[in-house]
Amino acid sequence: MSAAIEVEGLTKRYGEVEAVRAISFEVREGEIYGLIGPDGAGKTSTFQILGGVMEATAGEAAIFGHTTREARPLVGYLTQAFSLYTDLSVAENLRYMGELRRLDAATIERRGSRYLSLFDMDRFRDRLAGRLSGGMKQKLALACALVAEPRVLLLDEPTTGVDPVSRREFWDTLAQLAGEGMTILVATPYLDEAERCTRVSLMHEGTVRATGTPAELREQLGLRRLELRSASLERAEAVLESLPEVADVQRFGDRLDVMVADASTGERVARAALLRAGIEVTGMREAQPTLENAFVKALRDMGGEIHSPPFPFRGAPHARETEASAIRATRLTKRFGVFEAVRAVDLRVGYGEIYGLLGANGAGKTTTIKMLCGLLEPTEGEVALAGVAGSLRSSEVRRRVGYMSQKFSLYDDLTIAENLEFFAGVYGVPRREREEKKRWVLSLAGLERRGDMMTAALPGGWKQRVAFGAATMHEPEVLFLDEPTSGVDPLARRALWKMINMLADRGVAILVTTHYLEEAEQCNRLGFMVAGEVVAEGTPSGIKAAQGGRLVEARVTEPQRALELLKRHYERWRVSLFGDRLHVVVDGGIEEGVEAVREILGVEGIQLLSAREEPYSLEDVFISVVERARRAGAFVED
Repeated sequence: MSAAIEVEGLTKRYGEVEAVRAISFEVREGEIYGLIGPDGAGKTSTFQILGGVMEATAGEAAIFGHTTREARPLVGYLTQAFSLYTDLSVAENLRYMGELRRLDAATIERRGSRYLSLFDMDRFRDRLAGRLSGGMKQKLALACALVAEPRVLLLDEPTTGVDPVSRREFWDTLAQLAGEGMTILVATPYLDEAERCTRVSLMHEGTVRATGTPAELREQLGLRRLELRSASLERAEAVLESLPEVADVQRFGDRLDVMVADASTGERVARAALLRAGIEVTGMREAQPTLENAFVKALRDMGGEIHSPPFPFRGAPHARETEASAIRATRLTKRFGVFEAVRAVDLRVGYGEIYGLLGANGAGKTTTIKMLCGLLEPTEGEVALAGVAGSLRSSEVRRRVGYMSQKFSLYDDLTIAENLEFFAGVYGVPRREREEKKRWVLSLAGLERRGDMMTAALPGGWKQRVAFGAATMHEPEVLFLDEPTSGVDPLARRALWKMINMLADRGVAILVTTHYLEEAEQCNRLGFMVAGEVVAEGTPSGIKAAQGGRLVEARVTEPQRALELLKRHYERWRVSLFGDRLHVVVDGGIEEGVEAVREILGVEGIQLLSAREEPYSLEDVFISVVERARRAGAFVED
């Protein structure tokens, strides 16, 4: 394949700050290429140069042999922020963007109809863009970028805040476009998405540090992953972190991930150390390392760190009573006119428990959280919070509860320090503790001595860390986190989850929503919401075990053509493309499923190179649950 994008020695300085430092890479025609890296790595500056929005300080960038400014007619560009007009309809936004590209009305109508049909958005033509869900806004933004039928598509974190169903549909569309010859360069903080790229480059502090296929980067890791289960994860984590044979330990809801150089040696050493500490191991198995494992190790090797400063606790911990209800909802229902947003939800979260509430956009998660913490009156049902029922808006309850909302958490027109002072006052933090706790928040966010910065100037990931600190300064007994790590890079996300686990270890009851389902594995229990109802509940492992069917990972000679072919034989949600691998959910035994896939592909001359069973991911389970509900008529995006 010939090169579509060529970057050589590209540099960008903003005064004294060197945001991009002599980077070089090449993107081949028809490739999906990922740029991954933490906040401040230089990804957005690179995209702005490639999009012809900004001039480079030094170096060269070419798109199909043209300078980036000359190549603008060949390029579609999605920025991080939603950049369309919220007071125009879907059709009006498409028409406006098409006219900017000097297309005639007939061409705009023909192409717009094609992409709206491809994204299942035909019925929303007349809806104002401001009234679309997060997933539909991103689909509209992509349709507007595609109406000019560019040869290159630049996507800067296109799925931040988008639910897993819409995210998978989005990526399946990208795979189809790449199969038609379009070149796609994408930045994403979600490492499960990066697995879908043909190749990726890791950026850190303005430089490209590693490039390869996801499989090559995982192999370069040189480590194996052990999944360890125990009833005492907190103690087991502390023991294993001290072992020289253990490179990394990460706690999840019902297991630890332990990274070791050799699986058999690592398992033997871990079991012996835990036995000496009197900690029972209920299960241990080897699993394939993830791209996130490789990413975190690479960043650590470059001097990055998982920065979680100790919280300056002043109050006594609450007893970890997972059987006692810190949050309890009984038959919780909310109607807006004739629309029933939440329907008869029963929910319980114990002290010291992390409960994940998952659902597609519009499933009712945020409405449920607002009722649980007293911001919204339920139409029917009862809520008890921290032992209090009926008066959830009282100052007593407010001091015992922390809430980090999905959208509004901080005031952009205040400085960071002013925001923290405001929330310390709202939550009743004693004045003698405020300075220490404000310093802790700044340290958690990596913003020491920068409290006078305007909050609006913060990138999304840093703003999320400050918002988390503001919601926890008063040491709440109950904590609500509505998509707390949206847009946060993996190292910062690990740091926030270390803090979340630390709070849970002190008896704080935590209810969290997230669209990042690898992150949901860190919850002790999960509830899946569909159309306002909780339709599945249990531990991450328990919910996976309850699913029927088997997941086949297949490598084939023509992945894109195989994807479309298999989608004609199976329900579309059962088949998805991950780089050069296909994931297919089959019924019955694994051997019969593999043979069925082989026969379907063989008819069209596509070879099945290899196939193996893989464990379900939570994303597979989530999409299975939602799609079955949609098929039964329970869920319609509107």
